[in-house]
Amino acid sequence: MNIINFLDDFTTSSILEGKTSRRDIFGTLGTLGKKAAMAAVPLGLAAMPKKTYAQSMNTDPVGALQLALTLEYLEDEFYDLALQSGVLPSGRPETVYMQISKHEQAHVDFLIAGLEGAGVTPVSKPTFDFTVGGTFDPFNDNGVGQETAYAQLLALAQAFEDTGVRAYKGQAGNLLGSPFLTAALQIHSVEARHASEIRRLRGLKGWITGNERGAGMPDATQPVYNGEENVMQGGLDVTTLGSGAAFSMDASTEAYDEALSGDDAVAIASLFIVEE
Repeated sequence: MNIINFLDDFTTSSILEGKTSRRDIFGTLGTLGKKAAMAAVPLGLAAMPKKTYAQSMNTDPVGALQLALTLEYLEDEFYDLALQSGVLPSGRPETVYMQISKHEQAHVDFLIAGLEGAGVTPVSKPTFDFTVGGTFDPFNDNGVGQETAYAQLLALAQAFEDTGVRAYKGQAGNLLGSPFLTAALQIHSVEARHASEIRRLRGLKGWITGNERGAGMPDATQPVYNGEENVMQGGLDVTTLGSGAAFSMDASTEAYDEALSGDDAVAIASLFIVEE
């Protein structure tokens, strides 16, 4: 299934038309009291006033969260398979991957619960191919050797995490006026910590310099970093705000992460999704 078509069903303003009403949401929760029902809806959509609900539909928070869920599915399965592969060295690398894996599963569960609580069917988990048709062998299934496979595990993890950070930022505008914004920003901050930790496992800085993907990163990951060389923030060229190394071109680009559009995030995710 093409990921763009896969998401299209969830990114139109009609997604919630005729769907579960606030009253219906409470009704489906059986004998739970209203207070308990509210607590059972993580993103608070059941409590959203009709006016706010309508405003939020104009910015399509549902589409933004369906995209986020697809990216979280990808990361969750990737880290799970990495831990099962026997490729990860014991010690800090394995510990880091185990912790990130727990976070990604929590993100998946949270997004699913929030969408279901709003009366929306969460997008189904696609079938992933982390070899990209045999280009990579991150789990050493085809015998490239543990060292090579581990390098690919790190490179792909970096690409996924950097994509997640930029994609969440790119969808923030679609979440304004909805209860989703705070939760999305919380997940965004955790994804940024993941990205930094993976980069340090690779012996790199914890942030992106310019649009450089870093040594050893496959050419196919370059779209993750395109646009990061931007130095214009709020209409100002940040390289002109001071002098010395602290305001160099590298430091100026490192100080800000750029947003990734939904289309670009979908294109990157599509590389790892099997057409059905």
